[in-house]
Amino acid sequence: MPASAPSPAPGARRSAVFLDKDGTLLEDLPYNLDPARMLLAPGAAPALRRLARLGYRLFVVSNQAGLALGRFDTTALHRSWRHLRALLAGEGVRLDGFYYCPHHPDGTVPALATACTCRKPAPGLLRRAALEHRIDLPSSWMVGDILDDVEAGRRAGCRTVLLDVGNETEWLRSRWRWPDIVAGGFFEGAGAIPAPGLAAAPAHPGERP
Repeated sequence: MPASAPSPAPGARRSAVFLDKDGTLLEDLPYNLDPARMLLAPGAAPALRRLARLGYRLFVVSNQAGLALGRFDTTALHRSWRHLRALLAGEGVRLDGFYYCPHHPDGTVPALATACTCRKPAPGLLRRAALEHRIDLPSSWMVGDILDDVEAGRRAGCRTVLLDVGNETEWLRSRWRWPDIVAGGFFEGAGAIPAPGLAAAPAHPGERP
C-alpha cells in the first residue's frame, strides 16, 4: 500500500487525475442517468483510493451531448452526479469536481447546437478545472477510453492513460493522440500512474495505438 503523500505547501499547485465518465469510471451505457444502472468499472474504487493517497485531486471531465440532443436535462444530469459522488463516497473516495460539455454541433437544442472549446478532444474542461482548483497540468493525468480523451489531456499539457476496452474504433494516430500508458482496464491503468513528480513506464511499442 503506497504511503500518503505529504500535504502541499499553502497556495501550492496540486496534481490531479482527470477521469472520463462513461466507459472509463463507469460501465459504458450511452446516455444513462439512471442511478440503478450506474456501475463502477471493475477495480475503480481501490484504484481511486490509491491515487488519492498519492496526493492527486480527482475530477470527472465528460462530454454530455445528451443535453444538446434533448435526451435529458441538467436537472437529471446533476442528480446523476450527486448519485455518483455518493456512490464513491461509500467506497471511501472523494471526487473534487464534475466538469461537463453540454454542446454538440448536430444538437437539437439550439442554444447548445454549436462548436465549442470544451467538448473533448478540446482541452477546455481540463483547463477550466485547473484554473478553478489551482491544478498543475504538467504533473497531472487524463484517463479515458478513447483517443479523444487522450488528445484532450495532451492538449491541456497532461500525461495520459488510454483504456483499451473496445470503445475506440478509429485508431488514427497523431502527436496529440498517443497515450503515455495503454492499459486493459481501469484498475490496471490507474495503477500505472506514479506518484506526482515520478516518471511512468511508457506504453509498449507493440501496443495500440
